[in-house]
Amino acid sequence: MAGHIGIVGCSAEGAALCYRTICVEGAEFFGPHGHPEVSLHTHSLADYVTALEAGDLEGVGRLMLSSAEKLARAGADFLICPDNTIHQAMGFVRPRSPLPWLHIAEVVAEEAARREFSRIGITGTTWLVDSAVYPEAFSARGLEYRRPLDAERDEIGRIIMEELVRSRFTAGQVPYFQQVMARMKGEGCDAVVLGCTEIPLIMDDTNSPLPTLDSTRLLARAALRRATAA
Repeated sequence: MAGHIGIVGCSAEGAALCYRTICVEGAEFFGPHGHPEVSLHTHSLADYVTALEAGDLEGVGRLMLSSAEKLARAGADFLICPDNTIHQAMGFVRPRSPLPWLHIAEVVAEEAARREFSRIGITGTTWLVDSAVYPEAFSARGLEYRRPLDAERDEIGRIIMEELVRSRFTAGQVPYFQQVMARMKGEGCDAVVLGCTEIPLIMDDTNSPLPTLDSTRLLARAALRRATAA
């Protein structure tokens, strides 16, 4: 029997893309229209933003654990969170969680190593880019990384939080990401992680100057593999 996937959501677009990927790509494992059982719970994004702006990672973790407990009661076997930024609280969450988690940055780092990338550019919210979420995961695999410049970090963060999480798509978004990724390529990066679960809505291998590591879909696929092993 397939494992029951619990999704701890944060932003609507990221959670929806993860859920949709599990359901659509589940057919590869379960046959036409097939996918494992999936449950999703999310607190208001505003609650997460309030905690993040206050630097209250334990507050972030408590929200995640509240979702985890609800999903455990719903019968989930393990948990995923299609939001890179709030993985900063995972050190607080994992020891207290009623269920095991797949960690999005660890999944991405595993894929980067498998594809033999060596230096990876990081994109995402300001909170994520400034954090140790990806540096720790990449360093554990012997991978180098590069962050955006401060001005790039701020503009990417603005695009994500003021536009993408609100389902607002504008003409300037893709060219700006292309500009940043091209500069990272010039710094010797051989791949870029789409480290916000909304970025894959506008960027992929067809329009990026660098090969992309789509954190949302990679996590969904890892969850499918875990579910089939249950």
